[in-house]
Amino acid sequence: MLFSPMTLGELELPNRLVMAPLTRLRSGREGIPGPLVVEHYRQRASLGLIVSEGTYPSHAGQGFPGQPGLVTPEQLEGWSNVTAAVHAEGGRIFAQVMHAGRVTHQDTNGGHEVVAPSAIAIDGETRTYAGKQPFPVPRALTTEELPGIVDEFVTASRKAVEAGFDGVELHSANGYLLHEFLAPSANQRDDIYGGSPENRARFVLEVVEAVVAALGADRVGIRISPEHNVQGALELDAADVRETYGRLVDRLAPLKLAYLSVLHKEPTSALVQDLRARFGGTFLVNTGFGVITTRDEAVALVTDGHADAVVVGRPAIANPDLARRWREGLPVNEPDPSTFYAAGAEGYTDYPAYQN
Repeated sequence: MLFSPMTLGELELPNRLVMAPLTRLRSGREGIPGPLVVEHYRQRASLGLIVSEGTYPSHAGQGFPGQPGLVTPEQLEGWSNVTAAVHAEGGRIFAQVMHAGRVTHQDTNGGHEVVAPSAIAIDGETRTYAGKQPFPVPRALTTEELPGIVDEFVTASRKAVEAGFDGVELHSANGYLLHEFLAPSANQRDDIYGGSPENRARFVLEVVEAVVAALGADRVGIRISPEHNVQGALELDAADVRETYGRLVDRLAPLKLAYLSVLHKEPTSALVQDLRARFGGTFLVNTGFGVITTRDEAVALVTDGHADAVVVGRPAIANPDLARRWREGLPVNEPDPSTFYAAGAEGYTDYPAYQN
């Protein structure tokens, strides 16, 4: 079944393999996807769906050097070239819209103030244009500022569709801004956006609802990562996790989104499968950063009814023709981690397709 067609929103996918949003840092200091980025995505158009690397909706939301944005005309023109190339190959592509929140530094985001739900810094260092530096203490967003952040997500999502993307994935995972509101370690607010699971889910829902109102539900997916516990977004109380994400998904379900994508090391666990039942729509799973998804695992997840499609990262990095290789049982290229966050074509566009 992994290689059978499926419907996602208004799209018909030829297979159930989804390319994960993969940070690759090839868009330069101005965040403009160039010809190298165009070629990278074009090569992978045979996957059922491509989800782009995280793209920032405002300059303050940039998390990494070399990360592409959805802000300037030049960035949007670059993405238009990407989407045109993917579509010319018969592919489908969503833009992941990602505000980094506190997972950034002023030497990365052009001197903009680093903001988050609460004034709590991540313990650790981040790479900036000026080298590695400790994460700064962010400024806590005021209640009155939050509608403006919602508008940033809406504006960026509209721009993504205008640039040719088939839809957007809202990044509410891996410790970035939306996830920071969900995680009690990062959100210690005392207003209606903090405290209870319902309150911590509120801002995420407001963003999703606003983007759905702007684009239509068929063009909107969301990515979550309960219990992933990275970048200071710690979710260590199992009961709180179940309640927080259960409330979130219960509110998402009536919106009829294109999909819910869950990153979790145990995609067949009771937690993840309960979220699937609550959501009731197209459900994607990703086993996470620690384990490379294998062909056999991906086949089993779909065949055994645990997911409608499987999100894969490193196999898609190393194999532009992954769908064919896995379908036909062909040998695969092994990814080179030393080039994941480098510059240039090496480890980016030079992985070969299978030659008969």
